Amino acid sequence: MYARVIVDVPTMQTNQPYTYQIPSLFSEVLVRGMRVVVPFGKGNRLVQGFVTEIVDEAEKTDKLKDIMQIVELEPVLNDELLQLAIWVANYNFAFRISVLQTMLPNVMRAKYSKVLRLVEPDGLDDLPEIKALFIDRDEVPFDTDNVDMALVPTLLKLQKQRVLEIGYVVKNRAKVKKINALKPIKSVEFYEKQRSQLRPSAVKQARLLSYLIQSPRLFVPVKEVIKSYQLDYASVKQAESKGWLIQKPLESYRIPKLSTPVNKTQPLTLNAEQQEAYTNIANNISQNDTKTFLLEGVTGSGKTEIYLQTIAKALTVGQTALMLVPEITLTPQMVRRVKSRFGDDVAVMHSGLSDGERYDEWRRVQRSEVHVVVGARSAVFAPLKSIGLIIIDEEHESSYKQDENPRYHARDVAQWRAKYHHATLVLGSATPSLESRARAQKGVYQLLTLNHRATNSTLPETNVVDMREAIKQGGDDVFSPQLLAAVKNRLAKKEQIVLMLNRRGYANFLVCRECGYTPRCVNCDVALTVHKDISRLVCHYCGYSETIPTKCKNCGSTRIRQFGTGTQKVAEQLQQQIPQARVLRMDVDTTRKKGSVDRLLTAFGNQEADILLGTQMIAKGLDFANVTLVGVLNADTTLSLPDFRASERTFQLLTQVSGRAGRGDKAGNVIMQTFNPDHYAIQLARQQDYEAFYHQEMTFRHAWRYTPYYFTVQIKFEHEKVDESAKAAYEVANWLQNIVNNETIMLGPATGTIPRIKNKYYYRLVIKYRHDDKLMQALESLMQKGQQLQKKGVTIMIDREPINFM
Repeated sequence: MYARVIVDVPTMQTNQPYTYQIPSLFSEVLVRGMRVVVPFGKGNRLVQGFVTEIVDEAEKTDKLKDIMQIVELEPVLNDELLQLAIWVANYNFAFRISVLQTMLPNVMRAKYSKVLRLVEPDGLDDLPEIKALFIDRDEVPFDTDNVDMALVPTLLKLQKQRVLEIGYVVKNRAKVKKINALKPIKSVEFYEKQRSQLRPSAVKQARLLSYLIQSPRLFVPVKEVIKSYQLDYASVKQAESKGWLIQKPLESYRIPKLSTPVNKTQPLTLNAEQQEAYTNIANNISQNDTKTFLLEGVTGSGKTEIYLQTIAKALTVGQTALMLVPEITLTPQMVRRVKSRFGDDVAVMHSGLSDGERYDEWRRVQRSEVHVVVGARSAVFAPLKSIGLIIIDEEHESSYKQDENPRYHARDVAQWRAKYHHATLVLGSATPSLESRARAQKGVYQLLTLNHRATNSTLPETNVVDMREAIKQGGDDVFSPQLLAAVKNRLAKKEQIVLMLNRRGYANFLVCRECGYTPRCVNCDVALTVHKDISRLVCHYCGYSETIPTKCKNCGSTRIRQFGTGTQKVAEQLQQQIPQARVLRMDVDTTRKKGSVDRLLTAFGNQEADILLGTQMIAKGLDFANVTLVGVLNADTTLSLPDFRASERTFQLLTQVSGRAGRGDKAGNVIMQTFNPDHYAIQLARQQDYEAFYHQEMTFRHAWRYTPYYFTVQIKFEHEKVDESAKAAYEVANWLQNIVNNETIMLGPATGTIPRIKNKYYYRLVIKYRHDDKLMQALESLMQKGQQLQKKGVTIMIDREPINFM
């Protein structure tokens, strides 16, 4: 028997599997989806791979190599995920190995190390330094801790003489957590007799015997017994030596914990709009029919309750459910809502967990020990079986698109899985993407609308402040008099406020007022951002930082001024202007530590702070009844992006953050500060009029020939030298120009908005098309040729329907 294996060789990737012979030892246990270790290449170095197929016959069987090891005793990928990997790779111009690895927790990726192996011991007789390495062993780790690098020339010579060989070791980084457990092995009568014979001072032994008398005859974690009966490990060990009990290690899951316990909740009564939406979705789940619903509901309309009740419906018919949220920020609150309804039947999957937690949650799902998964983008690959319902909350969010290889969109993957399982897919948003709304208009999706808030509260009243006039009236560039007065008014009423500024840090950049010099990143073509709390200038692209200068590096002047405003500066200004206000800042800088998002939101929900100040991460999903004011400090930050979606993103962000106000019994207000008060995206966000925005923006998209009227592909070229990056871009553009259809539009090549990032120069080519099979074939060929260019230092990235045009 033979196995087809997709191997993990980054420099020689291919979507064609290699054939290996299955040794008789593995013939009865090896199945599709297992990970194996195989020899690869002329040097037979060991690499990890995935078994994609078992076959009875193969060509040139005399030259085939044997599979060396099996990594696990069970497949890590089922048949569905193996098929999905083929589709994701083909659709997104990626290699299957990268897709297969993406489907697994990071800790399950192979770890490779080099070793020196002794082939001919007699060949070292005249080399005592090297011979000493192999005392009592035939293999030495080949690293600086074990081998003096000065010996490398001699080692290479010995390798050529076949005295030594360099080998590769493949290690499985995934580790199962074990805890000690104990179990009684004697009768109750025996333990009672032992307790009656104890000395009065043997208090801990008496407690332990009391536990053994009444305990179930099962293994129970030692830690739990010690805590419950006020014991110590010495008393347990002593009891084991006396033959009272036995201990053994048991597998234990590392289950993610929230900052406070979750209380059980019951389904809420749905209003008429919610009930109609629920009935449509629930009926489709019962019919086990593939269908996509677009649930378009204003902020606060109760979409989450519909999600929960449709998940319950899927569970009652014996199916599982997958729910995606756009980013880690929303996960704690959503996990609380879902766990409060379904308890321990919920697994959580997102990058904010530790490697161990992600691995254990993945195993719980794979073993069908849970039936509901909540997570961010990568959770779309959760190994759920019998999926009946997939929900994508805030479906318009750009975070559902992966920026790195493989560049998949979670919505596309969800649609594939829904079709495979004959499942129901629900896309929910107050501001759906234009692509999804257009599909609903064409009848590809079924549109369900919620036009009113679930609590019958009204949408917040929104005022737009023209910052040009506010500054003339004595305001500054951060707080207009109107917003400052509104904040003070809410504080006096003991109500809470949410303030959004979509820019972290203290100031945008420094400028010398004598010569105009601005400190810039040494690795990227961007100005460094001021971070006052750590007294450093920081690059938000590569992480480079340096101390804040006291004088100009160019002319020596001390007249250095900070321009622009970030969340740090706003927090400081709030403390100066309203010292009694309790402010929580929520941005990338304050949420790096594990669990910090949950702790911040829990504190705000418990009204331990008056103002929640943050970037766009606070714009979505947050539900606090006492928030009556939302202030947008600069509504223009996303409008200035060099992207055809800039207006759409601005409208979505402003509408979403506005929806945080007035979700309880108290009326809400929103104040949007802007230097572009007449822009249609800002005016229609003020009115919360999605339909008007949709029709306005679709008119522009049609004129500009962009999605959803045209498909888009972006090809990016990266090299350490700008001329090499440009050369590759122009060569590919000229090649494609002779292949694509006449109706296909090519823009560029041109430099990226930021030409250099992390010491790499970027050029890009944007292609817009309706139907072009020749283009698809050419892009597939370009992906394969990209590996040859990689050897010359040129990296090519092909991105279907890109979200980022930077």
